[in-house]
Amino acid sequence: MEWQLQDAKNQFSKVVQKARDEGPQVVTLRGERAAVVLSADDYDALRAGRPTLVDDLLGGPAWDDDLADAVEARVKSPSRGVTF
Repeated sequence: MEWQLQDAKNQFSKVVQKARDEGPQVVTLRGERAAVVLSADDYDALRAGRPTLVDDLLGGPAWDDDLADAVEARVKSPSRGVTF
């Protein structure tokens, strides 16, 4: 079902209930689709199986042995002219 923004604002609890009972509710702004209200179950189904940002960062490309050796072999002391 489509809701004009003003109607959706005035009847938000009804919009949410219909999203839970009937499925996604489209909200329009000046006749154009602007937003979709989903039930939590529909949202969870959309997100299921998709990696999070943390998963993406931790699952980056594997380091080959040469790169790992180069990182381990780097100088362990500061390189910006720090003297003690």
